[in-house]
Amino acid sequence: MRTSPLSFDPVVVGNRETDAWAAYYRHEWRPFLVAAVGMVAAGFGMPPRRTLTGAWYVLRANQVWAPYPDNQPDAALAYMRRFYELVAVSSTLTFDPSRAARLEVEWWRVHRAHQHSDHVTEDQLETALVDLYSYVYDAERDAVRQAARKRVEAMDLSDRWVRAGCDRGDPLLAEERRALVASYAALRAAVEN
Repeated sequence: MRTSPLSFDPVVVGNRETDAWAAYYRHEWRPFLVAAVGMVAAGFGMPPRRTLTGAWYVLRANQVWAPYPDNQPDAALAYMRRFYELVAVSSTLTFDPSRAARLEVEWWRVHRAHQHSDHVTEDQLETALVDLYSYVYDAERDAVRQAARKRVEAMDLSDRWVRAGCDRGDPLLAEERRALVASYAALRAAVEN
């Protein structure tokens, strides 16, 4: 078993996150949970019981975040705080779970605003991700910028996929997958150093 969230496999994490995003936008919560279990296991290397509990918190946070425009950001924040509490007690990462959860839900907020307004830029979304990555992984902001940039690219592809009808056979989903794998490869390279 892996003991450090700094040694994750970017291919596995990127693939699982793509599966989770696709399930999220299709409101397929069982496949989302399966993807979340794989993502949490590969991304953080927690013991099985904590992995299942953490994936459940991620699922619940996404379910209460999903409705637009009447979602429940405070409930999403509470679930993500519980998730980050599990990560903190299961790893060598040192962060405040409440702050990590706020940064996580903040990029969700910025992404949603970007989806629905021309006034929110990709640069703002990139900055929100840099804030999260640099804090959780205690990394230099410039070191994680490429990971954030590739994840923004993946979000753009995901948004295009959603607008095109959420067809699992759409080539945009494969492009999104490649961008997320590249994002996690860049993040791993940044946090390994």
